[in-house]
Amino acid sequence: MKIAIAQINCTVGDMPGNAAKILDAVKQAKQAGAGLIITPELALSGYPPADLLLREAFCQSCSDALTGLVKAVDGITLIVGHPGFRDGKLFNAASVIQNGKIIQTYYKRILNKTAFFDESYYFDTGSEPCILELAGIKFGIYICADFWLGDLSIEANRRDFDIVLVLSASAYHINKQVSRYQITHRFIQHSGISVIHANLVGGQDELVFDGASFVMNRQGELTHQLGEFVETIELIEIQNKQPAKGKLTTPQSSMASIYQALCLGVKDYVRKNGFPGALLGLSGGVDSALTLAIAVDALGADNVKTVMMPSQYTANISLDDAHEMAELLGVKHYECSITALFEQYLLKIETDFQILPDSTGSSAMPENLQARIRGTLLMALSNQSGSIVLTTGNKSEIAVGYCTLYGDMAGGFAVLKDVSKTMVYQLCEYRNQMSRVIPERIIRRAPSAELRPDQTDQDTLPPYEILDAIIEAYVEKNFSPAEIIALNYNASDVKKVIHLIHRNEYKRCQAPPGIRITQRDFGTAWHYPITSSYKVWSAIQR
Repeated sequence: MKIAIAQINCTVGDMPGNAAKILDAVKQAKQAGAGLIITPELALSGYPPADLLLREAFCQSCSDALTGLVKAVDGITLIVGHPGFRDGKLFNAASVIQNGKIIQTYYKRILNKTAFFDESYYFDTGSEPCILELAGIKFGIYICADFWLGDLSIEANRRDFDIVLVLSASAYHINKQVSRYQITHRFIQHSGISVIHANLVGGQDELVFDGASFVMNRQGELTHQLGEFVETIELIEIQNKQPAKGKLTTPQSSMASIYQALCLGVKDYVRKNGFPGALLGLSGGVDSALTLAIAVDALGADNVKTVMMPSQYTANISLDDAHEMAELLGVKHYECSITALFEQYLLKIETDFQILPDSTGSSAMPENLQARIRGTLLMALSNQSGSIVLTTGNKSEIAVGYCTLYGDMAGGFAVLKDVSKTMVYQLCEYRNQMSRVIPERIIRRAPSAELRPDQTDQDTLPPYEILDAIIEAYVEKNFSPAEIIALNYNASDVKKVIHLIHRNEYKRCQAPPGIRITQRDFGTAWHYPITSSYKVWSAIQR
């Protein structure tokens, strides 16, 4: 027999659209001779639906869509993920549909308790396994965490099925596919049972689902590998009750995967929320350059506009480089000096409040004022056009508060929110390998906010390679200060960075959503109080 994997991009709450997408996949699978097609977890409702599940009308719409889907399926067996109802309880379910009927429904037994979606808050827990017998083959059905988080030593002892089918909505982060392979291979080593994974693809708010569905036979060999970040329908030939070797998509480099994740995150956030396009402030610096490249690759040059807003502190080469990049990518580019506005603000502050501009640079007011003027102009253009403002700040800056509320943080979507400064440079180099779109001088120049004369980022921050390493250790790996110092980082640098991370929690709580690419971002996976008297650093002094 043939089995089809429907690696599809579903939208949360668009039950009619998701059902149509599923039926289109069913049609393609039937035409290709498949007897069974499997979809990702909660494909019918989209994932994660979060508090929509608390709305009775939403749940009823899911039930209505399932009813319509059931009536439309014949000549093939469909396994579809959806919210399921039984005895007044709500489950994360997968139903087996044959010839206009639901013949079996499986209820997820292990619920995710991730930072971005605590399923136990919404769903009840299933208790029974599900075995589907089709064409003489016994299939065991799992939903995502049932497989990834289950006790595989126990599950592997189940010898009453031939192939495991896993419906997943497994969100992307760097090196996620490696861990998927490892868990699957370990299960097969214990059980000798083949595994077919069908994973969701697409952007959903701060999450990106990479697809990358795959199949391993009972020998633990990879027989099929679907592409990352693309919708596709793939056929699996079953011979002797296990998958025969088929198409293996060539693995991408880590930088290529990250870049595609960012592009898909931008594309789906803009598309699914109905924005006509995007605009951003182009400064001649590396962060806005990378953001622009991603935006154009995601949305097309005709749907992206840039604004250069120089002040008296802006270098001429910043103007030149921004203009060159806009020409290279073919976007509409505006220049709007803020010098006169900035001077008027300073004069108003001096006249009405008797506050003179600080010539020593010890006050952040003049610097933040420039950023807020720029943010105000961008948001005005957004209001006029309907286009979303993409902010350009990176994870390193957001971590330590090297950003301005209502200034460079003003906007609707933070493309680089989970991308460190050092990774920004790596991604720029990667993008230029595809085709030159970022002028080399942008990449080579010392980074500067250009908010005062001769300013560089390292006037106030440790070198980025040190800063980023400390942030990664503390935020992503949850290392203690003592453990980070033991890695040969200067104690004063470690203390300063950790202090800044917690001091700027209030800023991050007001930041726009942004794409998650690491195991711990500052959106979905970071939950610290703004108000707290606990000093993390004090633990090392005990």
